[in-house]
Amino acid sequence: MLENYLIVHKSILPDYYETVLKAKHLLEEGTAKNVMQATKMVGISRSTFYKYKDYILEPIRFSDGRKAVISMLLSHETGILSTVLSKISENGASVLTITQSLPVRGKASVTITLDISAMPTPMTTLIKEIEESSGVENTKLIAVD
Repeated sequence: MLENYLIVHKSILPDYYETVLKAKHLLEEGTAKNVMQATKMVGISRSTFYKYKDYILEPIRFSDGRKAVISMLLSHETGILSTVLSKISENGASVLTITQSLPVRGKASVTITLDISAMPTPMTTLIKEIEESSGVENTKLIAVD
């Protein structure tokens, strides 16, 4: 997953990238109640926020994390969630929470919060192993804290 990212000094990027981060912080802290309020507070459009929010990460938050949130789409078949949980355990992470939607058209959205403080393997390894599991689609690392 990290092979798709670059480390770039923010001074050469357009200002709105950093503004998107500010809006994300306002939402995380609860200062802003919703995206509309956060974008208004920082002075960007909602479309700019939605366009970049999943692609702008802070290296500080990405490297020293103790918790991680991953999201995926799972086929509604016996044993697929169990396989994902096994991959998590095999990589040394612990599950803190699991949120799963009802299956729609044979797919269920699953969000898992992990304790990764004792994980010896890189997060990219875990994400890749989950992505390669049968019945798992659209695996994303949402946050590291």
